[in-house]
Amino acid sequence: MNDTPVHVTSQSETDRISVELSSRRTGMSFQRTRMAADRTLMAVIRTSLSLIGFGFTIFQVFQRLYEAKVLQRGQAPRNFGMALVLLGITMLVLGIVYHGQFMLELRRQRQQMRADGLVHGESRFPVSMTLIVAVLLLLVGLLAIVSMVFSVGPFG
Repeated sequence: MNDTPVHVTSQSETDRISVELSSRRTGMSFQRTRMAADRTLMAVIRTSLSLIGFGFTIFQVFQRLYEAKVLQRGQAPRNFGMALVLLGITMLVLGIVYHGQFMLELRRQRQQMRADGLVHGESRFPVSMTLIVAVLLLLVGLLAIVSMVFSVGPFG
């Protein structure tokens, strides 16, 4: 005869464990979704930064060539440079707005699932560093366009 104790788990205990594991996986999925949203915003930042930087460079090069009288007309390339900067700024604004709306909806869904008992306590998300960088880049882009249009500011 075997003296090893047999551990019998009731069906309700198994169900409770299953629900607990499911709740934890659901809670972690919210964190993964938030990180995916941050990565999407980082892609918007990279593209916007490229557009703003390239546009500002084109503008400055042709502005300097025109001022040095190397070019007779430098308006078209300068306008193209400004258009690229404006496109970068617009893309960044839209990315920030989309990110904000997405995160608010994600927070609302998590609160609803918490109220329904499908996830456990509220995990605190710190302020997104990606969002902070996006807003700072937006300010730099706005300073650049003001500098380009009015020839004032730190980039003039």
